[in-house]
Parts: sequence; structure tokens; C-alpha cells
Amino acid sequence: MKIAEVHTHILDHPLDTAFESASMHFSRRQHCLVEIVCDDGTTGWGECLGPARPNAAVVAAYATALVGRDPLETEKLWLALYNRLRDQGQRGLTVTALSGIDIALWDIKGKRFGVPISILLGGRFRENVRAYATGSFRREGVDRVEDIAREVAGYRDEGFHAVKIKIGFDVEEDLRVIEAVRDAIGPDLRLMIDANHGYDYLEAVEVGRRAAKFGVDWFEEPVLPEHLSAYRAVRADQPIPVAGGETWHGRYAMQEPLATRAVDILQPDICGVGGFTEIRRVADMAALHGVRLVPHVWGTAVCIAASLQCMAALPPNPPRRDPIEPILEFDRTENPFRQAVVRTPIEHVGGVVAIPDGPGLGIEIDREALQRYALEEA
Repeated sequence: MKIAEVHTHILDHPLDTAFESASMHFSRRQHCLVEIVCDDGTTGWGECLGPARPNAAVVAAYATALVGRDPLETEKLWLALYNRLRDQGQRGLTVTALSGIDIALWDIKGKRFGVPISILLGGRFRENVRAYATGSFRREGVDRVEDIAREVAGYRDEGFHAVKIKIGFDVEEDLRVIEAVRDAIGPDLRLMIDANHGYDYLEAVEVGRRAAKFGVDWFEEPVLPEHLSAYRAVRADQPIPVAGGETWHGRYAMQEPLATRAVDILQPDICGVGGFTEIRRVADMAALHGVRLVPHVWGTAVCIAASLQCMAALPPNPPRRDPIEPILEFDRTENPFRQAVVRTPIEHVGGVVAIPDGPGLGIEIDREALQRYALEEA
């Protein structure tokens, strides 16, 4: 079996209502899927975190080094591709594009041996995971406090055990949002806050100190990802556990945050950190330093399936009768092709998501949906 073709699919949909985090504005949803076809007809699927068109361009740059190679040699191919562009960047698009390719190769490997990727990673410790609802972005033309309180109340009613909300805009307004959310979801649901690196050190510390009384599980990306010393200072100077890592692509970017204890919770995204090949290393590094790992998830059902296969294989931590289990980030923002791209959607039931047990990623792509949501070039 040899790799015969490498394709990308850029999916696109204009949003009815634009929304924004502290660092990004979304008027459309766009994601890049990777399809690798072998000469025997076996096809693998992956997804790249981040801007769809640039990711597709880098995948195309990698493709010439893939055709004719054995798709089962995932370690050799990962290193060959990483080395191919390492002089131009060891993070960012070079790694997010590589992530989509690597996921597709592992999908092929699972199909070749007739088992889920989680079995190839060493075995399944769980068959389902609890999910937390991610949403609560700032939307145009609405009262932000009322809008987000109403939104999270809906997540509570759906059965989610936890919600994560977006902050990082304005300290005083953000604190009003946090208070309103806690009132809306009640005292028992878990609450996480995500600033998308919208604060400086002083603002982050103030928010952390004043928001702690609302029972916040973690404070995600409080400051710029490049400012590791600021991460350490925020962690030291306010009481909420600090989380981050979705923008630290690859193990080398994770090394210093882990070694210097910049975060309490590490959040690699399998579609951005380097795929299955690299997230295994990152998970081992986090365990070595005693840092909790909770994957970041943002994408289509391909990304969700890959994340679930990874989470199935994460060992219980710590290994006690009632260990701390990984939880799945479940995006609830508008994205009509998120589940449409697969024939069997990966949905939650009462805030719990079953991990696919079919070969590879355990999903089947709906090609008609790929055509329906394909980006129309101007």
C-alpha cells in the first residue's frame, strides 16, 4: 500500500450573526480537511487547526514528499515533513498542516488493521467522556451579559456538567458576565473562563482575583502565548488555575511551559500540535511534569473524532479508583457543516459523548456535504 493522492477540502459557511473572541472575529466558519488516498483505495481523513486556505497551501507543499510513500510509517513521514520546513518554522502553519496529514495517516493505519486509532495508541481506557459546552462569544447587536447568561442556561438544560465562556474584552464587563453566568448555571456546574490572550498581566491578575469567588475551574490563555514569564506571574499572583497550550504547536513549544510550570492545565489541540504522532509525546511530557492535560477542540466532526480517539487512550490520572478523567471541549457556536461532514454525527447525550469504535477515526465522510459546503473561489 502506497500513498497515491493528497487532497484538501476547504469548507465555508457565512454566519447569520458574526461573533468574536478577544483575538478573532468570525463572520464565516472555514475549516480545512485533509484527504489521503492510497493506491488500494484506502482513504484517510484529517483536519488542520487554524486558517483554512493557508493550511491547504502548506499541505500542498508537503504533498510531493508523501506520494509513493508507505502510509503506515507515520513516524518516518512525520519527521520527513517536519524537517522539510523546519528552517521556515517549527510552529504555526507548518505544524497545523502537518497535524491534518498525520491524523489522516493514522486513520489509514487504523483502517488497514481494522481497529480504532485508540487501540493502536495502546488501548482504550474509556468508551465515553463528559463534554463541556464552549460558546459565549461576544455577538454583535445584543446585550452581552444577558445574551451569554441566556446561552449558558440552555447548556445547563441540555445536561452539560460544565461551560466555558469567552472573556478578555473589558475587565469590568467581563466580571459582570462571569457573575451572570454563575447565577444562570447555579452553584454545581463547573465554569471555565477563556480570555483568548486578550489581557495584559495586570488585567489578568485583577480578573483572576475578583472572579475566584465565582468558583472558576480554570483561567485559559490569560495573556499572550509568547509571554511565558507573564503566564508564570499570572499563575503566581492570582488563585485560579491557569490553562493554555492550543497555540504552542509541537513538543518543543511545550517544553518550556511545562518545565517552568507556566500552566496548571495543558491544552494541546490534536489538529494543531502535530497530530497523533506528536500529541503522544506531549501527553508523556505533561505526565512527567505532573501537569493535567485537557485537549483543546475546535473544528468539524473529523477533529472531534480524532480528539476522542486520543482521549480514549489517555491513562487515568492519577491511577486511583475515581481518577481525574479528561473532558471533551464541545463547540456549540454556529457551524452547519460541523456534523454534516460525517454520515453519523458525533453528538452528546446529556453532556456525555460516546467514543467511536470503528476502524481508524471511526467515522464515514459524507462527500455530498463536502461539495455543499465547499469554498466557492471568487
